[in-house]
Amino acid sequence: MRVADGHGLYEIKVPDVGEGIAEAELTGWMTTLGAQLREDDVIAEVMTEKAAVEIPTNVSGKVLYLGGDVGDTLAIGSTLIVIEVEGVGNTSKEDLARKLAGSATATASTPAKTHAQAAKPVSSPKVVKPKAPAPIAGQRRAEGEKPLATPSVRKRARELGVDLRRVLGSGPAGRITHEDLTHFHETGGQFSGALAKRPQRTGETEEKVIGLRRKIAERMALSKSRIPHITIVEEVDVSDLEELRAQLNKARAETKGKLTVLPFVIRAIADAVADQPNMNAHFEDDDSIFRKFEAVHIGIATQTPGGLIVPVVRHAEAMTLWESAAELGRLAVAAREGSATREELSGSTITITSLGPLGALATTPIINYPEVAIVGINKMEVRPHWDGAAFVPRKKMNISCSFDHRVIDGWDAAVFVQKLKMLLETPALLLLED
Repeated sequence: MRVADGHGLYEIKVPDVGEGIAEAELTGWMTTLGAQLREDDVIAEVMTEKAAVEIPTNVSGKVLYLGGDVGDTLAIGSTLIVIEVEGVGNTSKEDLARKLAGSATATASTPAKTHAQAAKPVSSPKVVKPKAPAPIAGQRRAEGEKPLATPSVRKRARELGVDLRRVLGSGPAGRITHEDLTHFHETGGQFSGALAKRPQRTGETEEKVIGLRRKIAERMALSKSRIPHITIVEEVDVSDLEELRAQLNKARAETKGKLTVLPFVIRAIADAVADQPNMNAHFEDDDSIFRKFEAVHIGIATQTPGGLIVPVVRHAEAMTLWESAAELGRLAVAAREGSATREELSGSTITITSLGPLGALATTPIINYPEVAIVGINKMEVRPHWDGAAFVPRKKMNISCSFDHRVIDGWDAAVFVQKLKMLLETPALLLLED
């Protein structure tokens, strides 16, 4: 690293964001090698187990070294960036060289190679150029090119007096089939394209999985590899719930806000786990500890532009329907804007997942490790219901609940699902205060 006279080196380390986190993933550079920085400029973004964190610089100067590539995992306290500053810095060239030489997070053994690697501030999709494609079915042959056809097709073409060089083939590699020959003969040589197959696609793209997407992948793999899931799907008649919801919104939406189905589900879960506290728990399997909670902190799986995250409605057991609705709205905005804090994205004791209007008839939700239960809400639709005398239309939806079968028995899981069903089908019970 060359440093001008009267200048020093200033090292910024990967910050300690608390909660015992030992490493962070570098998910983005906001600067490049050789760039001039001003104090308080954001230089990088890192992702921890809890949230994304933007890192600013507290000095002005020129970027001399970047401590990794996007997608690298960096140890807390390792060198993130080195800046040439006016006057005295906070490290010497010799100390920095020794540190980088012995650091497990150094990206190369020589500064030249490290700089070349670190000069890539943003990881972008890699486009793999396709090889030259084979002839496509239905593609016209070049002039003078011999038509492809089986002996039987050639014999029939001679009998019909058809010049196969004028026939467009729809078979593999443009091979002329009997259907192609018949179509050509019957249409007087006018090829409509009806028999042509769609062109083959041969391109590929490669994109590195980093940041939130990688965290989601790791969490899903952890959950599925360690938790033996049992899933129960039950149909719920929500006609009365929808009628009550419409009445409450008509009477109180202007003063208390609009209710969706989700606050009713939250209240039903809070009431159900009061009878079955084993559902509102964590199984810390490394230490064989089954930790049950009195507080009901419900995670809400939320789709954002960056991927799926789980903000938490805390103390749902103490909330009214309207309070949980307001908190849901606030958390959804924070999640989608990327402003949710680590505290708002951690600490859930049981989770709800829903695909909203895109929902299917049934799903098999994956448990949010180390929780032991998750409730999936599927799409609502009008279905025929036999009332004993005739079929009548009723609004129904399925709930899909998954459980950790190591600590939750099938019988207890079924009891929990039936309690949810009873509460959602008798929504007036959800308005009762203890």
